[in-house]
Amino acid sequence: MVTFEWIIVLLLGAALLAALARRLGAPYPTFLALGGTLLAFVPDSPNWTLDPHLALTLFVAPVLVDAAYDTSLRDLRTHWRPIAGLVIAAVGTTVIAVALVARWLVPGMSWPVAIALGAIVAPPDAAAATAVMRQVKLPHKLLKIIEGESLLNDASALLVYRLAIMAVMAGHLGFASFAPVFLLTLFGSLAAGVGCAWALRRLMSGVREVPVLLIMQFALTFGVWIAAEAIGLSGILTLVAYAMTVARSGGAQLTARQRVPVFAVWEAVVFVLNAFAFVLIGMQLRPIWQRLEAGGARTDAVLTALVVLGTTIAARFVWVLSYKALTLRRHRAAAPGGQAGGAFGSGIVLSWAGMRGIVTLAAAFAIPETLPDGTPFPHRDLILLCAFAVVLGTLVLQGLTMAPLIRRMGLSDDDPVGREIRLGRTQAYRALLDAIAHDDSLAGKLLRKEYGAVVELNSGHADEAPIDEVPGGPLRRRAIAVARQRAFEMRRDDVIGDDAYRVLVQELDWAELSAGGGRPQ
Repeated sequence: MVTFEWIIVLLLGAALLAALARRLGAPYPTFLALGGTLLAFVPDSPNWTLDPHLALTLFVAPVLVDAAYDTSLRDLRTHWRPIAGLVIAAVGTTVIAVALVARWLVPGMSWPVAIALGAIVAPPDAAAATAVMRQVKLPHKLLKIIEGESLLNDASALLVYRLAIMAVMAGHLGFASFAPVFLLTLFGSLAAGVGCAWALRRLMSGVREVPVLLIMQFALTFGVWIAAEAIGLSGILTLVAYAMTVARSGGAQLTARQRVPVFAVWEAVVFVLNAFAFVLIGMQLRPIWQRLEAGGARTDAVLTALVVLGTTIAARFVWVLSYKALTLRRHRAAAPGGQAGGAFGSGIVLSWAGMRGIVTLAAAFAIPETLPDGTPFPHRDLILLCAFAVVLGTLVLQGLTMAPLIRRMGLSDDDPVGREIRLGRTQAYRALLDAIAHDDSLAGKLLRKEYGAVVELNSGHADEAPIDEVPGGPLRRRAIAVARQRAFEMRRDDVIGDDAYRVLVQELDWAELSAGGGRPQ
């Protein structure tokens, strides 16, 4: 019962912190990190433990699927050069820099352990960055680069992490064994993910009940990951390929009645997983802190964590600004006299957007506690402390200053998504009008007037109108609110029963959503 009570308290605390973050215009992971840190020093707080083998599966798999489902293949193809640079070179630069610093500060740390630490802190988390950037209208290209990087650099960093942990557990991992493992993991995982998506498509297509659909989605998410890991593939690469294939091939099969609750549940699950990742890591800090004090190594460990934090931030700056300088030089050679201000500003923002989050926490927590011979995993406490310091430091330092920095750089969005929405809405509703063009019923005439207004609004030059607004949207929402209040009064006065009330309110809810009521306020 005590555990259940703590779960309720922690979930409520996470929700309140997220609400506070939204009010202050800050990313909610920043406040969750602060809450997890404070929890480590709360007297009588619980001391929960989680199987390290379960950490990556539980925390990372659903987050990856959620991110991969929303990733645009077109944007990945369009911006493949900067994304590939961040996914490969920026991650590699961070891994090498952190490994070198760790070896310098802790001479007894082996190269595989140092590389594992570098891989743990290398992948940025897009959730925190985009939470700020969507509020300040960052240029669409820069936003898509950050989102694409965050999805794919998780895969590259965790692949390095996996090989490093294998080397630690095996005692050595030479190139002769490294190369086949790398190639099999990379190409085999991608092929397996695409194959699973196509093989399971028919199974999912016949499901209509929302609860059953959700259970199957989560079961398959964890199942694909577990199966991939069981046969020696990369769960993260397999799951990314699986989710992106499902999003492209199976998204149209969902009905409106399925899509709205399914997306809402996934959003809630990702939030809960973020909250518990910070909570569980926060709970590990207290025993780590006590063990470091007992061993007299607390000062050295804190210094190492701070240096690793600084190195992680600096390594991203080194790669991004170097890439921007090379790109700018190439553009100047092609078109002399070009403007460099925008490129410099976007480079600074992109460098500062390297906030770490749930993947770093889960990877650190997933380190085995012991080696195959039963001895403790070397420097595990130090790695956990460094990982949490990097997550907390980047979320607080960068997360709380990201919005002012974007404004200071003068970056703005020319709204390419808005133009595409207007184009798509015009074409889609013209097709709808063609479908009912010969229907002379009263309903047909009313629909032609209504949807004709949508086409006229979006095919004209009324760019000042919000892209998610429909003709008469505010008026409709005010009228629907009055209708809903009247339905409540009729139920209260026993004019209608609860069954009729629920049907009526559901109809009004769908009408409100169609009138633009689903926008976040």
